Amino acid sequence: MRLTILGGGGFRVPLVYGALLGDHAEGRVTEVVLHDPDDRRLRAVSRVLAEQAEGVADAPAVSATTDLDEALRGARFVFSAIRVGGLQGRAEDERIALAAGVPGQETVGAGGIAYGLRTVPVAVDIARRVARLAPDAWVINFTNPAGLVTEAMARHLGDRVIGICDSPVGLGRRIARVLGADPKRAFVDYVGLNHLGWVRALRVAGRDELPRLLGDPALLGSFEEGRLFGADWLRSLGAIPNEYLHYYYFNRETVRAYQRAERTRGAFLRDQQARFYAEAADPGVSALRAWERTRAEREATYMAENRESAGAGEREEDDLSGGYEKVALALMRAIARDERATLILNVRNRSTLHVLDADAVVEVPCLVDAGGAHPLAADPLPGHATGLVCAVKDVERQVLSAAESGSRATAVKAFALHPLVDSVNLARRLVDEYAAAHPGLGYLK
Repeated sequence: MRLTILGGGGFRVPLVYGALLGDHAEGRVTEVVLHDPDDRRLRAVSRVLAEQAEGVADAPAVSATTDLDEALRGARFVFSAIRVGGLQGRAEDERIALAAGVPGQETVGAGGIAYGLRTVPVAVDIARRVARLAPDAWVINFTNPAGLVTEAMARHLGDRVIGICDSPVGLGRRIARVLGADPKRAFVDYVGLNHLGWVRALRVAGRDELPRLLGDPALLGSFEEGRLFGADWLRSLGAIPNEYLHYYYFNRETVRAYQRAERTRGAFLRDQQARFYAEAADPGVSALRAWERTRAEREATYMAENRESAGAGEREEDDLSGGYEKVALALMRAIARDERATLILNVRNRSTLHVLDADAVVEVPCLVDAGGAHPLAADPLPGHATGLVCAVKDVERQVLSAAESGSRATAVKAFALHPLVDSVNLARRLVDEYAAAHPGLGYLK
């Protein structure tokens, strides 16, 4: 079975390949095709994968190409993990937002809108090529903003594109661990949009264990989200929010923390990965060990400013092990082998959340089988969560409309309607500054 990874020179590709190396069952991936426009990055990642495969007799064969159409032909699964504009683009997204006094983050608020505006046209082109060259392939979207990009691609691929994110998985795992439950046996009632969702229950053998957590201040303070949001606020909500909701609930504190930082997260990753790719090009250096060192630093510093502003301390060791590659492997297994699995995914809403239309992409538990991902029924969200979800979904729709029409006015509307952008004039300024920084936004007129 052939898997194509778009963004195949990306830093996290070895996580996916490492997961594939542990799969020895019939129907597994036997061929991996890496695609990236940057041949230097492809060579570096290929070296890492070659070292990972040493001693694994049935390791999937790896090839690399800069030709997108060649990469797509014959694929059974396509992972879309692209970054339009690279990490320099992310650094600019964050810098411009923070200079304007709004959160600078690649998926949340102004930075996420800017990233979406330049990513959607590229993602749509990929979706059209997949429909033409590999119509039977399943596309698994890793590309951020994951919900927005998945919805853009779904307009051309329907339910054959599924978005994934490791945040809900990590959150559910942490809650289960604190409660002494096996994460594999727990059902996580998680509902919302990508990077905008809440755990409302954690059921073990049919019993909801979340009230026990919410009622115990010591337990609440013993894991990352408890320290990040504070026990009082979590009890007020009656739910555990995704970590990215910290940008909404503690907006001012987060902006100040990021403004005080020596450099933004994007700038840190840009510089860090530049060192890795330079090191991995040296034939006398172990590319795998260089990658492992770089990854350990990357994971340990994830959302460091948010944790600093909340006094949440360092990340726990168990949270440094990744997760999205495990979701991707479980998703592929369920589809390719009809091994039923329940996974939290980004899919078209259908009738899951009645406040959104059927085509709106949401992030919810799904039953996955050979027919794809089927969202499970969900209870309505409370009013405060419904308001945020509807507001942010409308912003996503404005981004899609602006990307399709090239309308600058619609792009301004997307920024102005976002809950974290507090002025129409600021929205206009942000559009001007992002367009000046990113040639990929030249289509806005």
